[in-house]
Amino acid sequence: MPSATLDAVIPETCLSAATAAPSIHNTQPWSFRLDPGDGAIQVYAVPRRGLRHTDPTGRALHLSVGACLFNLRVAIAHAGWSPVRRLLPCPQDPGLLATVRPAGAATRRTAGDRPDLYDAIRRRHSSRVPFSGRPLSPRLRSELAEAARAEGARLWFPDAATTTRLLRLTAEAEHRNRADADRAAESNRWVHRDPHSAPDVGLPRAVLGPQDAHELLPMRDFTAQRHTERLPARPFETDPHLAVLLTEHDRRADWLRAGQALQHTWLLATASGLRASLLHQALEWPDLRASLSPAPGRTGHAQMIVRLGYGPDGTASPRRAPGRIVAEVPASG
Repeated sequence: MPSATLDAVIPETCLSAATAAPSIHNTQPWSFRLDPGDGAIQVYAVPRRGLRHTDPTGRALHLSVGACLFNLRVAIAHAGWSPVRRLLPCPQDPGLLATVRPAGAATRRTAGDRPDLYDAIRRRHSSRVPFSGRPLSPRLRSELAEAARAEGARLWFPDAATTTRLLRLTAEAEHRNRADADRAAESNRWVHRDPHSAPDVGLPRAVLGPQDAHELLPMRDFTAQRHTERLPARPFETDPHLAVLLTEHDRRADWLRAGQALQHTWLLATASGLRASLLHQALEWPDLRASLSPAPGRTGHAQMIVRLGYGPDGTASPRRAPGRIVAEVPASG
């Protein structure tokens, strides 16, 4: 593919769509290199945006980059081209997590080229406010599960008793996080009152949302302080709808697939009028994470707990400008 086509197919808007993906603590741990030779976009991890205490293995970083990768696929498909992806394409360069190449005009519909998914990219956000008690229809649950399957993962909807157990594990993890000085400091470092004061990082306190007054739903306290004047308490839904994202294996490629599955289901949920937030706390402690699967220690590896429901519109966290995260691959000579 000539370089002129690269400029036409992968404009700045495609990378802007990619960076609208969710990431742990809004760290946005990705960067891109554009190869004018074959039109490929190389997606790299940014280690300095990793969380040494919260995510020592880099699993959550890979999920974040996987979500970014899915957005990129959707944007390319929306432009009428077929995105060809490769995960971990170069063993000699472990920081290169994926490549995506526009392979020509799309000849069939794929999982990522639904117009409503592209439109949902800008509307998707983490909703940290109470949801209504409106149930999720069986049809919608089936569609969300199919979206996860299309990316090589599985979405499990636990029953009421198991939901209570998962929330209890999440609450235990939240308590541990606040009691761990290193993790508390790491979390608080990524929270800023004014996102413009630290343009590279930050999650404004204004979008953190309240805490559950009944302490049934353990929402993450990014300030790690539980000061009600910063995170006021409000009653949340009494019967939360949870979904657990699982993969058969637990390798780096599986983490990237899980990130794509997470974003596929989240965009589909957004297009269907749902809101979502992530309960990641228990996944940050190996002993608690092992207890999250349907049959602990035997059936799949939990990668994310997603809270779903119907609620008000909200605002996404700030993003870095695409120009700050793009470098062009030098032409070979």
